[in-house]
Amino acid sequence: MTDNTRSPNYLEAFTPVALLISLLAFNVYVFKEDATQGPNQVALLFGAVIASIIGIRQGFTWSVIQEGMIKSIKSALGAVLILLIIGALSGTWMISGVVPTMIYYGLDILNPSIFLVATCLICAIVAVATGSSWSTIGTVGLALLGIGSVMGIGEGMIVGAIISGAYFGDKMSPLSDTTNLAPAMAGTNLFTHIRYMMFTTIPALIITLVIFLFLGLSLDSQTDLAGIESMQATLNQTFEISPWLFLVPSVVIGLIVLKMDALPALFFGTIAGGLAAVIAQPAVVNQLSGITDDYFMSSYVTFFNTIAGQSQIETGSAAVNDLLSTGGMSGMLNTIWLVLCSMCFGGAMEVTGMLQKITSSFIRDVESSGSLIAKTAGTCIFFNATTSDQYLAIVVPGRMFSKEFKNRGLKPENLSRTLEDSGTVTSPLIPWNTCGAYHAGVLGVATGTYWMFCFFNLISPVMTMLYGFLNIRIRRYSKEEMEAIKRGETKAV
Repeated sequence: MTDNTRSPNYLEAFTPVALLISLLAFNVYVFKEDATQGPNQVALLFGAVIASIIGIRQGFTWSVIQEGMIKSIKSALGAVLILLIIGALSGTWMISGVVPTMIYYGLDILNPSIFLVATCLICAIVAVATGSSWSTIGTVGLALLGIGSVMGIGEGMIVGAIISGAYFGDKMSPLSDTTNLAPAMAGTNLFTHIRYMMFTTIPALIITLVIFLFLGLSLDSQTDLAGIESMQATLNQTFEISPWLFLVPSVVIGLIVLKMDALPALFFGTIAGGLAAVIAQPAVVNQLSGITDDYFMSSYVTFFNTIAGQSQIETGSAAVNDLLSTGGMSGMLNTIWLVLCSMCFGGAMEVTGMLQKITSSFIRDVESSGSLIAKTAGTCIFFNATTSDQYLAIVVPGRMFSKEFKNRGLKPENLSRTLEDSGTVTSPLIPWNTCGAYHAGVLGVATGTYWMFCFFNLISPVMTMLYGFLNIRIRRYSKEEMEAIKRGETKAV
């Protein structure tokens, strides 16, 4: 801040946020679940414009504000590249049969005597494989809801098990956009984030499964497994299902164990998926390319089209078709658009001092690391309820608290874990949130009927706050690293 500028007051600092929240809430009312397909991005740009106008009134020039936006965008470019390669990887893993094989064997876990536990585990496996809670819930989840209803199990309990499993898988999958977004906002890398989340996420899932086990054992029910068997038969007819396909994800896991960076590891996983498709799934390759007389050209066309854009595998079942559709790199562009617009808003708020002013009001009475983590978790839930969007519940608190975490000597994975433990998982519990509205609409079960059975989603934010207050698995910078940070040596961060 130069001599010609002044600090914002509270009214000025909160005005862009209040406008943004109002626009986002109205967008959900008008556009429903389509609000994230463009309207919310435009709302973020309007918020950035208002922040810029107020900043100019504070004495900042447009060039300074613009430079702040560009700097903010640069900080997210690593996440943008990861999102693009994730889109490519999800496409090749789908057409290669890797994801269908995971789903096929996941459905074998179903056992009528422990239906709720099995439902949670199946959805977790499918969501880890696909990286999408929405796709899992709208396909496998819908089938499991029908089966559970035939068994006479309450819809609320079934949907609670479906959403609990799907959001566990979504959180832990490197293919998930929120799992990539959280570390990008916090300033850590993807696999450090996933490994660190295990400390809170796995205990939360275990507690959830124990609760569902007791609930399930108290039920007296019988079931018809025709729906699951039909889905497995469709997968088996369309793909060559084989445990050998697990070698593809094993390559990525091996590279991660060897501490290869996320981007090259995922790139090699993408290539391995494409090779597996050419070797194991010639029928799928030919179907997608439309070329039947030249397998080299068919493979070439399918490989590049799958990486770049949307692929739709025709199976004869509408539900399975939806599950197996992928968007490739182009499917990630909407999320990238949201990230870029969020960075414009965050950059304008940060360079003008508004973000610091707001953060100071939130952390004014924060004394311990546990209090800071609890405040962050509460802010994520607040933004889920007010902005109606899980991405913004990660992006805005992430930008608000990243500097405070660093100043207190807390490594960025503490923040990224808190963002996911409270931002991602609480979104389906709120009826007017895009996630809550989508799940209620797809499953035909009101949010008020199922939210109290989404044990994983309810336990996760409590778990992350508990770890904070009890100082469990809280990673801190060493004195040497903190001194390097103060000197501006970013390599220590």
